[in-house]
Amino acid sequence: MKLRRVFNLVAKKASYSAGTPWTFLGALAIVVIWGASGPIFKFNDTWQLVINTGTTIITFLMVFLIQHSQNADTAAIQIKLDELIRATAEANNELLDLEELDEERLEEIRREYERMARDAGDALERVRASCHHPRPDDEAV
Repeated sequence: MKLRRVFNLVAKKASYSAGTPWTFLGALAIVVIWGASGPIFKFNDTWQLVINTGTTIITFLMVFLIQHSQNADTAAIQIKLDELIRATAEANNELLDLEELDEERLEEIRREYERMARDAGDALERVRASCHHPRPDDEAV
């Protein structure tokens, strides 16, 4: 259990740090220094291997750290959405476990919500037309 807590802490900090301007500038500086050192090392195979190996290792490790952070964020968002659905009396409780449904059922639900969105848009257009309010995009520029 302790390993999970340590990994979670390290992953969150690394993921946050990877997205800062300072980290980007540091990576850019490394690439510029590496590129500028090319003539010194006569652009040899070892010189190329240094950047290839370094970037491969960093990319490999970052994939796992970022995936861990994304999984945690997704789980937290899902719980929050589930609570909003659960707390809304008129909500469709089938949506609470939407991620567990098969693709066919997901497609049916998506089509139903698209239909409801079209109906809502049509209703809004009827209200605008009955009030004789011009739409913002209908006004002369």
